[in-house]
Amino acid sequence: MSLSVLEEYIETGNHQDLDLLLSRNPELVKEQTSHEISPLMLACYYQKTQIVQTILKYITSITIHEACAAGLTEQVQLMLDQKPEVINELSSHGFYPLGIAAHFGKEDIVRILLRNHANPNAYSQNGFQSYPIHAALLNQHDNIAKMLIEAGAEVNVVQNSRISPLHIAAQQGNIDLIIILLENGAHIQIQNDQGKTASDLAAEKGFHEIAEILKA
Repeated sequence: MSLSVLEEYIETGNHQDLDLLLSRNPELVKEQTSHEISPLMLACYYQKTQIVQTILKYITSITIHEACAAGLTEQVQLMLDQKPEVINELSSHGFYPLGIAAHFGKEDIVRILLRNHANPNAYSQNGFQSYPIHAALLNQHDNIAKMLIEAGAEVNVVQNSRISPLHIAAQQGNIDLIIILLENGAHIQIQNDQGKTASDLAAEKGFHEIAEILKA
């Protein structure tokens, strides 16, 4: 019962009642939610900043994945200093720290992880097969996408549904990233699992000039 209430407070951003609930039952922060992730990670996915801060008050231990999602830069650096191999640990839902930091747009943490030799081409070990570059582009974190490419991220990798980085940038009409991807060898002829190229996706979204540029 308490766990379902906790999830409701996280989803609705009710930080005052959440604070009261956790003050009475702080052990709840250690539970897995129905989404099979921690309450802290769930709050990060819902982008509830005050909820994240409330949960952090009651946490006694944290994973590198949670620290990346919450933007705890100093904590991430400390973890890497104490245990360098943590950089290659998978989260409970199959993501590497770099993928999580890229998803949440944590530039400083991405920079730290890359400096500590995180693999920019390590994809998630779950049904998404998501690469860090996909995570950055899907959430429009352009600077992180550029950092990943500079660090050696492959530009023609495909995640589930055979979606390439160029597919994502084309669908968004993101001409800056399209140019960078093309300059780094992105293939315009890659088709997703529906047989559509980046040009097709750009045209569907009304980006006709981009669609012409990307025609094979």
